[in-house]
Amino acid sequence: MKKFLDIDFNSSRYDELVELRYKVLLEPLGLKFLDMHREKEATYLHVGCVETLDDKLIGGLILAPLNDKEIRLMQVAIDHCHQGEGIGKDLVKYAEKRAKEAKYSKIIMHAMLSVVNFYERLGYHQEGDVFEEKGITFVRMVKDL
Repeated sequence: MKKFLDIDFNSSRYDELVELRYKVLLEPLGLKFLDMHREKEATYLHVGCVETLDDKLIGGLILAPLNDKEIRLMQVAIDHCHQGEGIGKDLVKYAEKRAKEAKYSKIIMHAMLSVVNFYERLGYHQEGDVFEEKGITFVRMVKDL
């Protein structure tokens, strides 16, 4: 059984989320999580998915406010051994619900090309041209809430 929850910044659960994001997203690309980014994340909404049987964090993401109406979905990470179980879809839906509750009307993201179809199935659409950021190719995607 899985549950979705908000994660407090600088809590032990937040540290787990940072480690999961590093393991799933950054390490395969040869990138490091820099502690200087932690300060910036203090104002973000951190969301996680926990396996209730052992209370292990198996997924997570960040919602970063851009302005009063828009929030950016970032660093969606699902533990490798739980990928393909629908956790990513449910996690994104939970994040959308939380963004809506916080009065945001639009979610924006920079999606790697390999996951564009996943987000299109969840109602996101591409906006603008493909671009490169830190050597990775992305496309901007948006969804009205």
